[in-house]
Amino acid sequence: MTLNELLKSDKARYGSVFGLNKPLYYKWQICFRKASFYPKKSIRGIYYRLKLKILSERSGIQIPTDTCVGEGLFLGHNGRIIINSKARIGKNVNIATGVTIGKTNRGDRAGTPVIGNKVWIGTNAIIVGGISIGDDVMIAPGAYVNFDIPAHSIVLGNPGKIYFREHATEGYINNLV
Repeated sequence: MTLNELLKSDKARYGSVFGLNKPLYYKWQICFRKASFYPKKSIRGIYYRLKLKILSERSGIQIPTDTCVGEGLFLGHNGRIIINSKARIGKNVNIATGVTIGKTNRGDRAGTPVIGNKVWIGTNAIIVGGISIGDDVMIAPGAYVNFDIPAHSIVLGNPGKIYFREHATEGYINNLV
């Protein structure tokens, strides 16, 4: 996928939410895509990585440029979001503020999460370990997830509990690409 296609897919997820003044989190997202696209040692790569560092400090969003993030990412607000560089995130994923997607260093679930397509991750959710999250999953605000989640599910609570539901993200994820 080309850089322009990625940028268009991300922009399409936001619809016409904002006019001329783009919010900081959207500026961060554009810079993230460009910094991820251009080689690290190229002039553009260096420029966008420096700009991304400044925007990360201002917005609180920390997603390394080598993180695999599918098209149609939607960040709803400025605020702390921390994602491990080895995590993989699918298409049409919504991530709210306060979310942590991290690594577990030992045990049966050592590793980083793989997140499917059409996943909604609520405020202050924590997702850790070498786990797999299926497609069409809603992770409720404040949920702690360190286990596999099958497709078409809702996860609530700490520790998280799974509730199966077809079209779990219906009405929560809009403008799919």
